Amino acid sequence: MNFPWAAGAATGVGSYPGTDPAETLRVVLGELPDLPHLPELPSRGPGADMIGRTAGLLVDLAVAVQPSGWRFADRPGRDASRTHGLLAQDLDTLEEQAGDVAGPFKIQVTGPWTLAASIEVRSGERALADPGAVRDLAASLAEGVAAHVRDVRRRLPRAELLVQFDEPSLPGVLAGTVPTASGFSRIRSVEPPIAEDTLRRVIERVEAFPIVHCCAPRVPYGLLRAAGAKAVSVDASLLRDEEAIGEAVEAGTGFLLGVIPGTDVRLPKPERSVARVRELWRRLGFSPKSLAEAVVVTPSCGLAGATPSYARTALKHCREAARVLLETSEDG
Repeated sequence: MNFPWAAGAATGVGSYPGTDPAETLRVVLGELPDLPHLPELPSRGPGADMIGRTAGLLVDLAVAVQPSGWRFADRPGRDASRTHGLLAQDLDTLEEQAGDVAGPFKIQVTGPWTLAASIEVRSGERALADPGAVRDLAASLAEGVAAHVRDVRRRLPRAELLVQFDEPSLPGVLAGTVPTASGFSRIRSVEPPIAEDTLRRVIERVEAFPIVHCCAPRVPYGLLRAAGAKAVSVDASLLRDEEAIGEAVEAGTGFLLGVIPGTDVRLPKPERSVARVRELWRRLGFSPKSLAEAVVVTPSCGLAGATPSYARTALKHCREAARVLLETSEDG
């Protein structure tokens, strides 16, 4: 196994509560020194949300906010300017506070299928219902994310970049459960080879270590691996298909496993939080040493819905839980 993170690493999924990028980044850098990430702050409004933030990276495709959500537009307008301004603020802050980071650093973007299931074409229907629109969106996304990675790499010249593609809608895209704009029907399912090829085209264009995050049930591990994902980020409480997980581990796939909720709860001891993961690893027959190397500990999903105090505690808890995995591997 050859991963860009050190054994016993922890990181965040992406989103965080609050509106101050400088303060949030200080927390992330302090609590997640082994694998920090660029936090997203959706509480700042449209353009800081997961869909709008990535839509702002699209090349030659403009979007605007409608009452129903994000929709393709004829030309960039005020919403696009706001989106670009928010991201520029985040990147300037990143360069100021983390410009000397010399290890792995993670950024997040929305993947092509979740983007297509969320953005509307001009008629008001989701882009997912139009194969031509999906192709155009994926090509635009690949070009835009590649440019974004180059920009981040210029600002963090010593860092090794990891790009996480958020695809919570992918299982629904494959199952044909994504509703139409009216809500009265469902958009036809996408065949796995098409889903795989589209995702692969985006991943291949981005010159960074690729991760796919999917916090929904029925994660298509084999499809993600075939599309080029070198690690998958999932909610550990939803781990079901142990055969597929075992095959992924044997193939050298890394796992970012969410072990605690993304909203305020009373947290157990770190040992308890990773007990499910350790037991799974034991059942699959893999060594404790490989567990600490292949698994990064995270919250189960983004922390935007948490209180700031819980969010900070959650990141610290993940770091301590990852340390448990490392100590277990050393004892073993």
